[in-house]
This record gives sequence, C-alpha cells and structure tokens, in this order.
Amino acid sequence: MSSLPAAAKPQPSASLYVGDLLPTVAEANLFEIFSNVGHIASIRVCRDHLTKRSLGYAYVNYLQAKDAERALDTLNNTPIKGRPCRIMWCQRDPSVRKSGVGNIFIKNLDPSIGHKELYDTFSDFGNILSCKVVFDETGHSKGFGFVHFETQDSANRAIELVNDKLINNRRVYVGKFESKKERNIYKESSWTNVYIKDLGLDVNEKELAQAFTRYGKISSTVIMKNDDGTSKGFGFVNFDQHEDAVKACMELHNKPLGKEQKPIWCGRAQKRSERETELKNRFKLLKMEQFTKYSGINLYIKNLEDDVKEDQLRKEFSAFGTIRSLKIMTDDKKNSKGFGFICYDAPEEAQRAIAEMNNRSLPGSSKPLYVTFHEPKELRRQKLAQEQLQRKQNLRPNMLQPVYPPPGYSYPSNAGPPQYMYPSQVVRQAPSRGWTYPTGIPFQQSTQPSLPRSQGRNPASAVPRAKPAANRRSQPMPQQELSLTLDQLSAHSPDQQKFLLGEKLYIQIHKKQPERAGKITGMLLDSGWGLEELYSLLESEEKLNQKIQEAVNVLLNNT
Repeated sequence: MSSLPAAAKPQPSASLYVGDLLPTVAEANLFEIFSNVGHIASIRVCRDHLTKRSLGYAYVNYLQAKDAERALDTLNNTPIKGRPCRIMWCQRDPSVRKSGVGNIFIKNLDPSIGHKELYDTFSDFGNILSCKVVFDETGHSKGFGFVHFETQDSANRAIELVNDKLINNRRVYVGKFESKKERNIYKESSWTNVYIKDLGLDVNEKELAQAFTRYGKISSTVIMKNDDGTSKGFGFVNFDQHEDAVKACMELHNKPLGKEQKPIWCGRAQKRSERETELKNRFKLLKMEQFTKYSGINLYIKNLEDDVKEDQLRKEFSAFGTIRSLKIMTDDKKNSKGFGFICYDAPEEAQRAIAEMNNRSLPGSSKPLYVTFHEPKELRRQKLAQEQLQRKQNLRPNMLQPVYPPPGYSYPSNAGPPQYMYPSQVVRQAPSRGWTYPTGIPFQQSTQPSLPRSQGRNPASAVPRAKPAANRRSQPMPQQELSLTLDQLSAHSPDQQKFLLGEKLYIQIHKKQPERAGKITGMLLDSGWGLEELYSLLESEEKLNQKIQEAVNVLLNNT
C-alpha cells in the first residue's frame, strides 16, 4: 500500500474501485494517472497473498469526495497500459453486491460496445453503481455484460424499455441478473432439450422425431453428422414443455430404437462446461471414496533407488503384515520414478511398517526411505498452501523469535501448558533433571541421559559430546538419540509438534552454538517450514550444520 502524507483521513465516499487492470499495472502507474485529478491519500493494488500477482483491481482513495467524483467522471474507461480501466464507487458492504437488487444482465451485444458505450446506453434510467462488459483474455468482447443500478425501479425500467430492442443493429436481451446457483436451479426445473446418444447408425431424424413426438410437441430434432454425412451416433430433441422432456427421458432411456434395436441413452442436454464440471466432481468423489476405503492401510514410499524392484520391496515390507497390493511407479520407458505404494490388510500392519521402515535404508541402498500414509493430491495441495501461507506470515521482519530454555531451566508451575517460551517466561529453579515436558503433552520419555544433580547448573556439561564429524558426515543421527519418529510427531497438534521438535533441535544445536542455541532453535521453528523439512534436520547433521551457520550469519548481520 503506497501512502502519501495527508492532513486528514479520506472520507468513505472518496474511495474508488478500479478494475480490469493488467497484471503489470502497479501503484506507481495508477498514481501517475489519478494524481492529476486531486490529492491522493493512498493507492493499493490487490494481490494474491501467496504469489503476490495482481488480481486485476485496485483501490484509489482521495482526500476529498469531489476529487473522487471528478476522477470517476473523467477517467473511467481510460486506457492503462493499453487496456481501458473500469472505475466505480468503492462498495464496502458485500450484501449490496450479493443481493442482486438493481442488477441486470445484457447479452447479444455488438463487439464494438465497451464499458463506456454500455454506461451511456443505460445511464438514462437511473444512477449506475457499476457497469461492465465481459472481455476474453485477448481483450475482445464476449457479447454480454452487467449494469448495477442504485435501485430496483431503475433496473425494471431498463428491462422494460431495452429488452428485445436493437443496439448497434443487434437485438439484445435484457433481464434480471441471476446468480449461478439460481441459474442452476432454474435449469433443473425448466430444461426442454434432450440429449440422446448410442443411436444406431441407421436411425435418421424422422425416426427420432417419431419416437419422441408421442410425449409432447417438439420444436426441433437433429442428429449430429460427420463430414461425409454419416451419423455420429448422438443427437438432440427439443420439446416445448419441460414436463414433456422429462417424461420422454423417463420412458425412452435404455429402450431400443431403430432396425438394430440398440438401447439409447436419454438425459438433459448440458453445455460442455457443465459436463466437464460434473465429470471432475465424479472423479473427486471416486478418489475420496477410494481414500476413505484404504485410509490407514495404504502407504506411500519415496526415495527408492532406481534399481529397486517390486519383489525386493515386497520382501522387506511383508514382514509387517499381509500385503494386498504393491506398486512402484514408472515412466513411459518403464524406469522407476523413485516412489510407490503398498496396501496392507490391517491398519496395525501399516503402522508397524511406518514405525520400522521410515528413515531406514533398504539393503544395498544408501538413501533412507520416506514412508507415510498415502494422501489424495487435493489434500496435499491444501496442506502445502497452508504451509506456504504460514511461511509468508512467519518471515515478517523484526518478528520476535521464541527462545527455548536450556537444560536446567523449567516452566513456571502456574503457566499451564505453554506453546513457546520467551525470555521473560523462563525462570531459574533448583537443579533439575534435564528438559521438563510441559503439563498436558503426552509423549514417551526421552532416551537422552538424565542430568546428574551436580551438573544441573552447568547445561553445557550435561549434553552428550557430539561424535567426530568425520564419522557422522551426511549420515542419519542414531534413532535412540532422536527418541521420536515422524509418525509419532504427526499424531500431535501443530503446537505440540513444534515444542517436541524444539526440544530435540535445541540439544543438537547447543553442541555447536551453546550461547545462541535458544535463539537459533526459535528461528528454525518459526521459519515456516513443514514438519518433514524440520524433522530432516534431526536426521542429517550436515543439513543441520548448514542451517545453524545461516542462522548465525543472520544474527551477526543484525547486531
């Protein structure tokens, strides 16, 4: 949001909506145009919160309402980077837009008619809140548009006097605007066009009309044909009355027709977009049904070496239970894609496989496997979008970072189950036996060695010494040192996951940076990374060392 110094706040009526903007239009471009009319308080181009790409509209706020009114009168439909903009008063109340009061729909418009011409045509009937002609991506009119009047009376007059009249030698339709939901309800209760498929190639239009005309008056019959005049095997019959069309579908669906006595299919004729939407919904429903059916028993495995075969994978995983199916995904050339799926008979078997095989390497392989429950693509996309949003929010500058207390400190007894601990919350107590889990977070006792009482006031001495880097470089850390698996973490809430990861990360980071361990731990946990990415820092010392050094560099640069 670009703001300018102002002596007074702009009035609510001094705000304008500017639409139909190209993605490349920025605040500076709008300021250059709109500042010629009057003093501007602020300009904001609305953008996608993840991609930061322009949504194609902006808000321009003037200090005085008269300047906003002058801009609306003089700058509406002004080309900005070659595309005419659409300006209207900013309407903060969404109920006005959603109610449909005063909103009309116009179709069969001449391609030469734009926002301005449509506005000039309908402005005689009353005050217009917004006016829009719909264009395609190339800037050409789609032949329809909308006009939103301040009152329903103005809209009614426009419908009465302009509907079925000529505009630029085209007879236009003008009617009350209906939402998509209302249009769908209307279609379901008023359709008259019947779609027929699986027609025998010997059936002609006369025979088709004879079969359907017994159910009511028909306005048209057509069988779609190829370029050589042969039937494509489908056609349409349009009735005058909706009830007749419904009766015909009920009576003739799956009934034989023609010399071949081939059963035909009958139903409501749909637009291509409707059919595609229906097929997508059916596919999503089928995928969700499959996910529900195999939830808890179907596993996803990745990090497979290229030479791993299904027989080898089955041999390793059959030790945990009966395998229904196993599949390694391959490309067109039958080369492994590095991931696959295993479906067990029982959830207990799948859980054992995850607990035993996640982060373990197959014999002869150097890559640790990643094993988890399979999730639909749509669910994974939602989770990814949430993680990206969280990452954007957590990367704000100068954000207060949580500091985790070292061994020897514990939480205040009256603090309840805390989510994070900041410096003001950490209190010194009597010598303690290591890290204290907050009340209410159930988890197995860590296998880290307990701190002797004599070492309670010296946190550094209580932490086990790290193994030489030469022996552990690029190798997973011992499982007993981690004392928790990714699957176990997933069973907790996001806040509990962060705390448990923070407890383990702090111990490892303290070995490298004892004085900065708390700060670095907080920086890593609030970096916006997902659970798997954070957990990988516990598995790879090399990766953790890299992140520690990056955090140290940030801290040094900010001091």
